[in-house]
Amino acid sequence: MKVEQFDVVIIGAGLSGIGAARYLKTRLPQKSFVILETKPRMGGTWDLFRYPGIRSDSDMHTMGYVFKPWKHPKAISEGGAIISYIKETAAENDLDRHIRFQHKLISASWLSDQSRWMLEVEKADGSRSTLMCAFIFSCAGYYSHDEAYLPQWPAYDDYKGIRIHPQFWPENLDYAGKRIVIIGSGATAVTLGPALTEQAAQVIQLQRSPTFVVSRPSEDAFNTFLKRFLPAQLAYQATRWRTIIAGRLRAKRFVKDPQGVKRMLIDLAVKQAGPECDPKHFTPDYFPGQQRICRVPDGDMFKAVRDGRLTIVTDEIERFDATGIQLKSGKRLDADIIITATGLVLEALGGVKYAVDGQEIAPNKLIMFKGLMYSNVPNMIYFTGYFNASWTLKVDLVADYACRLLKHMDETGTKQVTPVADEAVFRKPGRPNRFISGYIRRAAGKMPRMGADFPWFTEQNYFWDRKTLLRGKVDDGTLQFSGPQRVVLPPSQRVEPVLQQAAE
Repeated sequence: MKVEQFDVVIIGAGLSGIGAARYLKTRLPQKSFVILETKPRMGGTWDLFRYPGIRSDSDMHTMGYVFKPWKHPKAISEGGAIISYIKETAAENDLDRHIRFQHKLISASWLSDQSRWMLEVEKADGSRSTLMCAFIFSCAGYYSHDEAYLPQWPAYDDYKGIRIHPQFWPENLDYAGKRIVIIGSGATAVTLGPALTEQAAQVIQLQRSPTFVVSRPSEDAFNTFLKRFLPAQLAYQATRWRTIIAGRLRAKRFVKDPQGVKRMLIDLAVKQAGPECDPKHFTPDYFPGQQRICRVPDGDMFKAVRDGRLTIVTDEIERFDATGIQLKSGKRLDADIIITATGLVLEALGGVKYAVDGQEIAPNKLIMFKGLMYSNVPNMIYFTGYFNASWTLKVDLVADYACRLLKHMDETGTKQVTPVADEAVFRKPGRPNRFISGYIRRAAGKMPRMGADFPWFTEQNYFWDRKTLLRGKVDDGTLQFSGPQRVVLPPSQRVEPVLQQAAE
């Protein structure tokens, strides 16, 4: 059977995958490519999460693509509008015909003698096929779509009511008139709370540790004003840059005066939640910038608290029983429905099994190269965004860099590009992660890590990435460009047992 051949295979048809495909098609129109999407629809995260009120936690003037203005009136926008935006981008750039839905990448093996990746793909009917490509763009995201995080609570299975994790929200759930407890304090919890109060009899948000929560207008008045006088693209770019610069200034302030900013954010939240709200519900045990700040459009969460429709409880769980939750403080919460908004399970490489010249790749033995490639893995770029800013800001930069890299290889006749890391790179202790969100701490030791020196670390800084990725030279001496050349992993990156050569 003839094996299909492509220049590039893009993994994922979400915000990153569609953006990467658009760059590839417009910058390198001669390249053949296909997009593999596990689900039957495009959208990625925005298709997966379907709980009430689902929305962005970043403004869409920076989470939108740099090349396509966000025209929806709301800058903090609901999930449905984001999916429409992704679909419009695909349709406008004739990308739909390149997508193969319900095609899941199972494994990928790099063959240096052919300068190709051999991909094993599973289809909807369970059958498998093989594809070959010169380059992989991994746009599969950073967390598992099949598994969500659930703490090990005492007697959790004793609860007889409805249990839901927002990542797997059931269709047509009737929660009208129900007593609901949401466990969590992150973006999902603060989104669900006010949304569920519209029909539920009672909604309680139970949190072990508070999060910084700030109110932002759902509509950007500056952008609305500019659109009255300027073309849509120009107004969009001006708003985008204003938001980027404001975000960078905030980040610098977080570093310069963490105590003062913390006090300010707590005071603002308490003031908006009303005089009856205990300040402890909005007093985190960390400083701004160490975790994402939850943004609530038009203060909807605070309004729900002030109106008495949403109750916040800061406490720890003692145990579950048949009808509710017993807390360590002695209080008890009865519930018809318990929603565990307890977080994600991080997953490297989209859960795909990778091998290089027969050598198995273990995610926790990889070191990141400039935040877009991995140590000693040829011809693969992974697309990831920021934890402290809009995801797509970095996706745009990585896509631009990827296209310049492919163009450089075409012009120089090289077939293989590898971020070569020797044993000395692995021996040096890597830089610690500045972010302490639960899902990051839980994944410590399981995910690729940062190295000690450039280019083996990545900054969560848009201006740094513009300098290194957008304006920096592709061939800056940190990548190895070559013809077919076998890769031998250093001892620190090896996994035993070694796989058999895929070509045998």
